[in-house]
Amino acid sequence: MADIFDVIADATRREILRVLLDRYVDDVHHSGEISVSEIVAKLELSQPTVSKHLKVLRDSGLVKVREEGQHRYYQLDSEPLEDVEDWVIPFLSSDFDQVDVREALAQETREFAGSVGKVLADTSHRVTTAVEKVTPRKWRRD
Repeated sequence: MADIFDVIADATRREILRVLLDRYVDDVHHSGEISVSEIVAKLELSQPTVSKHLKVLRDSGLVKVREEGQHRYYQLDSEPLEDVEDWVIPFLSSDFDQVDVREALAQETREFAGSVGKVLADTSHRVTTAVEKVTPRKWRRD
């Protein structure tokens, strides 16, 4: 069996998984099944290409298949993705990156706010000066 990371590394297989996920989410009865021909139509790929990728997904346990005559109906099985989740979570939950990112964003925000404040003050001064130049003295509030 292929390593789950190798399986999901392929963009076409990820697109197929997305179609299967969308079907599961949109399906009122939550069977989440979709035929090969529907996948082909949604992704605008050839049937042999889709079938080849579905075989890899099936062999890795990411999809289940139900046969009905000559038709095949596929359904997502997310259990193998738990290995990916277990591997990724420590990277997402570690504080070392989040603290650095928050500090960098805070500094950038302060710099941006300072720049905007300066531009706003300069613009306000220019508008006031321009208005004073074109407004007759009798209409000014001196």
